Amino acid sequence: MKPQQTIDKPVELSGRGLFTGEPATLRFQPAPADTGIVFVRYDQKPPIHIPGVVESVAKRMRRTSIRNGSVQIETIEHCMSALAGLGIDNVYVELNANEVPAMDGSSRVFFEKLKESGIRTLDKPREVFRVPETVRVAEGQSYVMATPGNEGEDVLEIIYDLNYGPEGPIGHQIYKFRLTPENFERELASARTFVLEQEAAQFRAAGLGTHLTYDDILVFGPDGPIQNELRFPNECVRHKILDLIGDLFLFGKFIVGNVFARQSGHSLNHDLVRRLRELQEAQSLGKSLTAEPVFDIRQIQRILPHRYPFLMVDRVIKLDPGEYAVGVKNVSANEEFFTGHYPGHPIMPGVLIIEAMAQLGGLLLSRELEHTGKVAVLLSLDKVKFRRPVTPGDQLILEARALRLKSRTGHVACTARVGDAQVAEADIKFMMVDADPL
Repeated sequence: MKPQQTIDKPVELSGRGLFTGEPATLRFQPAPADTGIVFVRYDQKPPIHIPGVVESVAKRMRRTSIRNGSVQIETIEHCMSALAGLGIDNVYVELNANEVPAMDGSSRVFFEKLKESGIRTLDKPREVFRVPETVRVAEGQSYVMATPGNEGEDVLEIIYDLNYGPEGPIGHQIYKFRLTPENFERELASARTFVLEQEAAQFRAAGLGTHLTYDDILVFGPDGPIQNELRFPNECVRHKILDLIGDLFLFGKFIVGNVFARQSGHSLNHDLVRRLRELQEAQSLGKSLTAEPVFDIRQIQRILPHRYPFLMVDRVIKLDPGEYAVGVKNVSANEEFFTGHYPGHPIMPGVLIIEAMAQLGGLLLSRELEHTGKVAVLLSLDKVKFRRPVTPGDQLILEARALRLKSRTGHVACTARVGDAQVAEADIKFMMVDADPL
């Protein structure tokens, strides 16, 4: 296994944001093993840390942005791609504005600055994620998919199909890329972001990129780049791969496998990463299911006030107090609710799936020291979604992740899955009340 890596010394660069035009200074700082890529808004008091992972992604058009609460950082994909290209697992990316400097619209300056800093190996092995099966996400004619790689190879290979039609200035471009630092520097790092002339006009009308000139960004008119020269004949498809690598690095680990994309953009790329994260979590939970439970049903009954037929957690298989919990609900054909929901077509009521998630959330909160002796009472629900029915014989894998904890309240993000498939999700808020008010 390869070791994790960080940079050797701090390096800094400055420029203006691509969309906002806001001046910004960005500093790369060394980070210890297992830190990951963490962005830091050091202009905030106190500084706000935003992990460079897909869970931090905020919805934006034509770019990848992350946020923590109301604080955000725009257009991180070229920076992330440079880090992935150099094989850097751990670094702090400090920024004093809400958008990463655009530089020349490519990853070249980020890549060169990181090389200038030097790469330092760390004393922890690198964990990679090997794509275990074919995963595909699509929207209309656009798609991106991941498949397992060749046995014995720890590498990411990408094929991208970019088709602007035979009449346009960009045309049809296909490119295959194998990710190594040498290939990234030679084939991708200097490929710049691009727009069509009409798109540039739309951005300007919306107040975006008004500071840019044709020297700053690759703008295609009917006859090709306007007042600019291509660095590669197929620079556009190379830049799409550059963007895709930056988005894939939001997985939090290096991905090993093959990725095929056709006309995909940031939103689809993020969807693929989310699906791959679900596969990883399912693999991890599968291993946990065979381990000794953290709490069996008797221990759960000492914590929760619920009893048959309303106790919806059979065991807890993982618990990080105040942070994360995983529980199991075995859905038996003998459950009372199947008698009337529905005769001849038994489906577990959605409200009971929510109840099961809420009970696991209550178990998670009750393990926090300041909540000792208290019971979590459901206060509100948000972002509730049901994705598929739960039927007799299914095993519900419940997950609860703490979002915000206070002395009297708790906010938890919960999901429920059957096998690899997510069946429900909800954000749940609780009030912590005394277990024995007398």
